[in-house]
Amino acid sequence: MKNKLLLGSLLIGIAGLFTACSDDNDSNPSLIQPTEFKLNNPIYINQTVNLKNTSELPLSWSQPKYTNNNAPLLVTYEIQVSPTNTYTISTDQADADETGMTIANYAAIARTTTMCTYSLLSTDLNTALIKLQKWTSETDVPEKQPVFLRVNAFILENGKRLNSVVSNAVELSFNPYYEALKDADPVLFYLTGNIIGDGKWTSKTGESCFPMFTQSGVTYDKVTGTGEITYMNYFSTGEFKIQPSNWDWSTGFWSFPQKANDITYRDKKDDGGANSNIYFDPAGYYRITIDTKALTCQIENLAITPTVYDQICITGTINDWKDTNMTPVNKEGENHVWCYSLTVDAGKTEQIKFKIPDSWDMDWGYGEYDGEVNTCGKAYKWGKNIGVEAGSWIIMFNDITGEFSILTKVDDLNK
Repeated sequence: MKNKLLLGSLLIGIAGLFTACSDDNDSNPSLIQPTEFKLNNPIYINQTVNLKNTSELPLSWSQPKYTNNNAPLLVTYEIQVSPTNTYTISTDQADADETGMTIANYAAIARTTTMCTYSLLSTDLNTALIKLQKWTSETDVPEKQPVFLRVNAFILENGKRLNSVVSNAVELSFNPYYEALKDADPVLFYLTGNIIGDGKWTSKTGESCFPMFTQSGVTYDKVTGTGEITYMNYFSTGEFKIQPSNWDWSTGFWSFPQKANDITYRDKKDDGGANSNIYFDPAGYYRITIDTKALTCQIENLAITPTVYDQICITGTINDWKDTNMTPVNKEGENHVWCYSLTVDAGKTEQIKFKIPDSWDMDWGYGEYDGEVNTCGKAYKWGKNIGVEAGSWIIMFNDITGEFSILTKVDDLNK
């Protein structure tokens, strides 16, 4: 039986045993600095796991004692990976050294959790090993690689890590594989609400939620993907929220206590329900700008009177240069942001443009030559055909600014 099937079964069993940390009804717990907690030996500790044939690696640990009576407390847990059981220089620190002289000895997995269980993606672990070991080809990769894992626990408050404590390290064995590394995809946030798409507040991209725009003039962190994203459109006075890509309702952006023209980041706080929905008053044109590293948001009310199009189409080699309607983002009121889902077959590059229906009097393109691949930019009148590589994409277009973003498509972010 392949490890992929075996570990999937283990994940189900272990999740049942460690679905939550211990409970305590003490209403006035005293915060203390824990000195230790235990990372449990996973069931596969005596196996050599083939990472290419495995999807997830279940882990579990005990709760650090942050209060006298071990009362429930919101703790963030980070998985750390090291081939040598040394944890002095992270890959993030090494990447920050432009001289290239700093050598990392451990990597922190970007996806954290607040539970005492975790499903470590084999792709995340394999990528960490490639970075740490600096493998550049298949011949560099050993058949078997020892790896030490430990957990770093801390209280996250206003972006700061407080009262950090690390677990014991567990030694495991893996069969890694080589793949060329690429920069991290930009961190995205999605608009959803009763004025967005079908108004159902679901995590289905292109239907109920739509991503904000990446920017061609912005540098995104190669490791974390953080940077600046924007969204500009007409807003009625209806309600919405801005959700992260993991669709965790305890994070993202809300307005609480609810008031007009207010957007703040909620970090592991209760959702707040309808009393925390965002709304703008008066209705009009607004630009939302989010710094995904600092997790801050700016709002601009724009005094503009743009041309209003009843429909925008996408055309190109994808449809023999015919008109295909794009989906309007707004459920009510004027709309200037449009969406289209596109899958390009392996080995192919398609060409697209944006246009008004049944006419070439107004179309938008971008780039230096027809078919040049660009994932974002500001398209302009009668510009070049935009190249789209193989993959599954969600394409966003703003008919006021000409901004477009071609982003990796996930049909349902909540899967």
